[in-house]
Amino acid sequence: MWPLPALVMWALAWGLFWLLLWGGVQSVWALLAASAMGVAASVLGQSWWRRLMIALGFPLSLASSGVASMPAWAWLLPLLLLLLIYPLNAWRDAPLFPTPKNALNELAAHIKQAQAALILDAGCGLGDGLIALRQAYPHAALHGLEWSWPLRALCALRCPWARVRQGDIWQADWSGYDLVYLFQRPESMARAAAKAQAELKPGAWLVSLEFEATTLQPDAVLTTVPGKPVWLYRQPESPPTMRV
Repeated sequence: MWPLPALVMWALAWGLFWLLLWGGVQSVWALLAASAMGVAASVLGQSWWRRLMIALGFPLSLASSGVASMPAWAWLLPLLLLLLIYPLNAWRDAPLFPTPKNALNELAAHIKQAQAALILDAGCGLGDGLIALRQAYPHAALHGLEWSWPLRALCALRCPWARVRQGDIWQADWSGYDLVYLFQRPESMARAAAKAQAELKPGAWLVSLEFEATTLQPDAVLTTVPGKPVWLYRQPESPPTMRV
């Protein structure tokens, strides 16, 4: 499929740009609108470099074409839009990959939470993880935490039944939750495991999609979706033993 999504997005951005110019919109605002379309669509990319190509393809091609005269500061607008969607500290964490629809369907059979359980999707993105968690626990109190405020706003629109907040998952307190769900990346799993050990109450669960916390002993591994294992870690009643 790649690079078809990028080519389609660039063509749509160019179309919107010319349509706005034809309608009498100033070139700077046309640039902003077309760039905003590209940045919004960049969440569909499956890696950081693909997201950058989708988001910055139009403004870079416009700059190289010379078809429109822009003040120097106008070329900063696409970068500012990109930083709104992907703040600097978010680049250290997971890319925006959605949780597969049925990946957590077997979770309730292994973790029998009470109806009043408090569950956190740490780094909820556009809300796919919250939707999957709701399928598993329709009566639980679901919370989402997302650093990017535009993604947080979109997630809240998609998941009005969840409490979605803007914030840093590493600074947030996990101690009040019965289950914390993550879809991070291998490099951040050691940090997640250490935070879970330090903050989760006895009997609470850390659930990781796809990536193992190698310093913890999993209680179970689910394979509902091929290639997307779900790792379950229960906070023990006694001090945890780290694997070396």
